[in-house]
Amino acid sequence: MHKFLIVALALLAAGCASSPTPNYDLRFGDAVREARRAMTLNPGAGGGPALHGLEGTTAAEAMGRYHDSFKAPPPVVNVINIGGAVGAGK
Repeated sequence: MHKFLIVALALLAAGCASSPTPNYDLRFGDAVREARRAMTLNPGAGGGPALHGLEGTTAAEAMGRYHDSFKAPPPVVNVINIGGAVGAGK
């Protein structure tokens, strides 16, 4: 019984001795990083000067309306009326 246990432990330890995929491990995640780089339109966009186009008052009002839209979302519109008109047949 002891010989079987020693052989089993030796086989388990041998499996952990080295990585069977050293070439894959070195490049792990490269595909994701390359896809993210390919999807980035302008990688240096945050480092340049500020864009001009809105004056301060207009921009502040737009941001205020944007923030207020989360406080009271617009009402839900029933696009597909499956149940028929409300109050129909009365």
